[in-house]
Amino acid sequence: MFQSFTEGELRHVVGALLDRKRRKSRLLGENQARRTKRARRPKPCSLRELELTVSELGLGYDSDETLLLRYCSGKCLEHRQNYDLTMDHMVRTGFKKKGRKDKVSNGPCCRPIAYEKQFSFQDNKHLHHTVRNMSAKNCGCV
Repeated sequence: MFQSFTEGELRHVVGALLDRKRRKSRLLGENQARRTKRARRPKPCSLRELELTVSELGLGYDSDETLLLRYCSGKCLEHRQNYDLTMDHMVRTGFKKKGRKDKVSNGPCCRPIAYEKQFSFQDNKHLHHTVRNMSAKNCGCV
């Protein structure tokens, strides 16, 4: 790739890359700037929060009432068991050899293990509604 560049052009390209790296280091801080995005540690499975309106939930209700939705997100790397390791290997190698194209989960998923009991709200037509098992209370790797 670099064979078609002159020495001056190479210096210019390398200098531009180094300048970009320095600017990124100043913005993010030294520790984070050194690591690539793939090399950063994934966030563990945990409870997160998001404020939104009932209409934004996608459940078909028309309401401007806001709520705090709690949901689960993150990786479950330390909870991998023999099944997960086997499925990971089979996805990469074994299923292809056997002629299978199955889509298989090869690791535990971050999911709610308990939900808030219920959420009640009033829609824009002044009707009351109650929704169960919508907002997570606790998260776990399943």
